[in-house]
Amino acid sequence: MSEGVTVDFKVHFTTGQTGRREMRAGERAVQTPVPAGRVPRISRLMALAIRFEMLVQRGEVRDFAQIAEMGYVTRARVSQIVNLLNLAPDVQEEILFLGLVSGDREAVPERHVRRIAAESDWTKQRSLWRTLAERAADAGRGS
Repeated sequence: MSEGVTVDFKVHFTTGQTGRREMRAGERAVQTPVPAGRVPRISRLMALAIRFEMLVQRGEVRDFAQIAEMGYVTRARVSQIVNLLNLAPDVQEEILFLGLVSGDREAVPERHVRRIAAESDWTKQRSLWRTLAERAADAGRGS
């Protein structure tokens, strides 16, 4: 009589796309903890401004007025958001990558950033941004 062969390997169960349990080979992937907090509102608005511009450039929408109509917001509000594109590129990047915020209060209020975007000189914008970002950082440390 021949002896049987034993195959030893690990499996784990997951939930598939349809909600059914599925068996997968290997160890269960270690879940990285989700950081506490949320993306700052100004970062989301900056990303939205970039997206709006891309939609118009690609011809997916006629103009920003059409975006306002589709989003059930005023043209003025869309203009406020799109005017964030007047910021210096490095300031835009810093806004996009601001750290997560917790609580109800925004570290960098949108109205302050709108004032910076209204300044046409990028050098002045950078100076104003640094001042605002430093104040926000100090407030975050409790100073």
